[in-house]
Amino acid sequence: MNNRLEALEDWAAGLLGQLEPASRNLLARSIGQALRRSQQQRIIVQQNPDGTKYAPRKKRKLRGKQGRVKRKVKMFQKLRTASFLKMRGDGKVINVGFTGRVAKIARVHQYGLKDRPERNRPEILYQKRELLGFTEADIDAIRDGLLNQLTY
Repeated sequence: MNNRLEALEDWAAGLLGQLEPASRNLLARSIGQALRRSQQQRIIVQQNPDGTKYAPRKKRKLRGKQGRVKRKVKMFQKLRTASFLKMRGDGKVINVGFTGRVAKIARVHQYGLKDRPERNRPEILYQKRELLGFTEADIDAIRDGLLNQLTY
């Protein structure tokens, strides 16, 4: 996939140089929004970019109120919202990523790092769950967006 992304970059470099700055900005914003939407959809279905499911959560023994029905909440439910998953695009670069304190949480899960779940707790190793990444469909969408912009 990395070769395919580099080939797309080489192919698009010459074409992007021919666009006016305003058109380039518009193109970057539209591609960035499509990429953010794609990442959000992948987080909703709990999939890594290669199509595999996220590693399941570790079972926890929680003592709740008696008679309370616990519902299963998907991981990263709030992280996928637009308030945390930000997109910024201008004529030179497109950024899709997490901001603020949630960026640390996302980084730990993205790379499978160690972290403390709470203060004064031991560090634990988190499973790798790739929140952000390119799929084959994302690369095709970038290419198609560029072609659509150039044909107008």
